[in-house]
Amino acid sequence: MAIPIVAVVGWHNAGKTTFIERLVAELKRRGLRVATIKHSREDIELDRPGTDTFRFAQAGSDVIGISGRHRMALIERRETEMGLGEIVARLPEDLDLIILEGYKQAKVPKIEVIRAGVEGGRISTPEELLALIADEPVDEGERIKCFASTDVPRVADFLEAQGLIVPKNG
Repeated sequence: MAIPIVAVVGWHNAGKTTFIERLVAELKRRGLRVATIKHSREDIELDRPGTDTFRFAQAGSDVIGISGRHRMALIERRETEMGLGEIVARLPEDLDLIILEGYKQAKVPKIEVIRAGVEGGRISTPEELLALIADEPVDEGERIKCFASTDVPRVADFLEAQGLIVPKNG
């Protein structure tokens, strides 16, 4: 069975990261295993100069791994950006939900975060939009569910009602 995926989208400084932090904490409180994947338009650098893994990268290693007691990471040098499907295929199979930050073009259900004063208009099409997160009233009629950014337990309940997460026993 495929791991459910939800993208949290919105314009820069709309509050996506803060909302995702709160949602992940609520899902973890409910006993779920969650992955988060952030899309960046810029190149990323995860290593620090002087570390062994940095030195391996400087020497030309295409994949550098580091593993400790409670964390493991792989850093891969690539010629082209990795597609979302390829990233998801590399994730552990025992995850309950994958939350994307960004990935506006991905064909997955979306929660859009909007904030007054942040320009740009809507990102999601009505067909892919699950819900809106807004701290000021939004007139969407009955067709789109709206939540405040602090109403995370209700958002988690909504994701459960949509079949995107399955509650854990106990």
